[in-house]
Amino acid sequence: MSWGTELWDQFDNLEKHTQWGIDILEKYIKFVKERTEIELSYAKQLRNLSKKYQPKKNSKEEEEYKYTACKAFLSTLNEMNDYAGQHEVISENMTSQITVDLMRYVQELKQERKSNFHDGRKAQQHIETCWKQLESSKRRFERDCKEADRAQQYFEKMDADINVTKADVEKARQQAQLRHQLAEDSKADYSSILQRFNQEQWEYYHTHIPTIFQKIQEMEERRIVRIGESMKTYAEVDRQVIPIIGKCLDGIVKAAESIDQKNDSQLVVEAYKSGFEPPGDIEFEDYTQPMKRTVSENSLSSSKEGKAELKFGGKSRGKLWPFIKKNKSPKQQKEPLSHRFNEFMTSKPKIHCFRSLKRGGATPEDFSNLPPEQRRKKLQQKVDDLNKEIQKEMDQRDAITKMKDVYLKNPQMGDPASLDHKLAEATQNIEKLRLETQKFEAWLAEVEGRLPARSEQARRQSGMYDGQTHPTVTNCAQDRESPDGSYTEEQSQESELKVLATDFDDEFDDEEPLPAIGTCKALYTFEGQNEGTISVVEGETLSVIEEDKGDGWTRIRRSEDEEGYVPTSYVEVYLDKNAKGAKTYI
Repeated sequence: MSWGTELWDQFDNLEKHTQWGIDILEKYIKFVKERTEIELSYAKQLRNLSKKYQPKKNSKEEEEYKYTACKAFLSTLNEMNDYAGQHEVISENMTSQITVDLMRYVQELKQERKSNFHDGRKAQQHIETCWKQLESSKRRFERDCKEADRAQQYFEKMDADINVTKADVEKARQQAQLRHQLAEDSKADYSSILQRFNQEQWEYYHTHIPTIFQKIQEMEERRIVRIGESMKTYAEVDRQVIPIIGKCLDGIVKAAESIDQKNDSQLVVEAYKSGFEPPGDIEFEDYTQPMKRTVSENSLSSSKEGKAELKFGGKSRGKLWPFIKKNKSPKQQKEPLSHRFNEFMTSKPKIHCFRSLKRGGATPEDFSNLPPEQRRKKLQQKVDDLNKEIQKEMDQRDAITKMKDVYLKNPQMGDPASLDHKLAEATQNIEKLRLETQKFEAWLAEVEGRLPARSEQARRQSGMYDGQTHPTVTNCAQDRESPDGSYTEEQSQESELKVLATDFDDEFDDEEPLPAIGTCKALYTFEGQNEGTISVVEGETLSVIEEDKGDGWTRIRRSEDEEGYVPTSYVEVYLDKNAKGAKTYI
């Protein structure tokens, strides 16, 4: 089957058909392009959806994702993000492998079609020109034959007429011969042109047109094959991402299977456990006898002697926190339980204890306003954060040290002395962070029960000393903490807090000043912001009244009325007992 032989006379129809084929190809290209736009739009919407439900940083939502169900949901969001990426891959592959390729092929196809039909029209014009020449020679031959016939008839008529002169007869004879010769020449020319036209026509219908139509047929068949291959590629692009999409879905299933309800329940316990013991039994109050209730460890209030010794986690197990009310006087008459309950329900907002007021903030630095278990978690988190910051500063210091070594070996690269300030600053930052870490580790050790009471270091770092001798100055944060982490000390006791502050200050006023055991020189400036510390200026000389006992602090005095603790690494100490070679702490 060949278009050249079967469709030799359908030039115009073939031209229309090939144009229709190109239009079909362009329509398919448009279809694929719109599919890629849909895939991109779908991928963008999936990414926006995943981003919308991602937990916000440094927010409460981020804390919720410690539960396995929330982690599974987060994994689902991440898998959906990867799922969206596969749709972007589909769009990219369809664009590169189908759309771009077919658009280039369409341009080549149009150019080839134009060239083939241009050759066909050129062949048509040539055969039409030959036909016109044939018609012209035919008409000329016909005209010459008719004129030769008329000239012959005229000659015969003149020759038969006796009245015509001989000269006229001769003239008519010569004219007849001339016309006859012209007719013979026209005949020969017509015959020659006819033969040439027949040859051209045979070549046109049996050589030129079949060749051109064969090229057009091959072009059209290539177009059909190309659109079929593009459709296969269209399906293959989708099939290539199916395994990856399957992995995304498998990841979602795996995340769902990782949900552990028991673990989530344990996390709820860790998140909200207060660490308090349940309240003990309430003793029976006998109103039939005019006598006071027996004071015991499980009663609603504690005696003056018992309260001075109670610490958190000790024998406070029997307290019923909502009903505690501290006695202002040992002789104060106890009120009925119903009166205290009514007073608790109608009480005004509570204030913090004296320790929090001394620091001047609503949230104590040692998190003493929280229940024990929550406080332990906060302190542990703070210690971990500080250790990370220390490691970061140490890495920075090591980098500066290496750079300084490079400068020492290659002075042309830089001045080593220019890094001394940065190196000293990094060392100072590390020391500050270490002191801060020691402070929080001391509080953490106290909460976890590793220390029976707050050490000297922890007391002066926190800015609050726990009174061991005065029964009125106890661990007020612990005595006033309730199971929900709030304080139940009532605002009406503000006057009592002032008395506590006076007693607290008197505890140090009564102490005799310690003798100086040496001197020290400040290496760095230190701003003592916590209670019990003292500010020093770089280069200042002060008296040493208590050397470092291994906790990183040295007690110094500027004058008789101004003394406190400074970090040992911030001063250079000279003790009197070692006059020749002063013992130095750096």
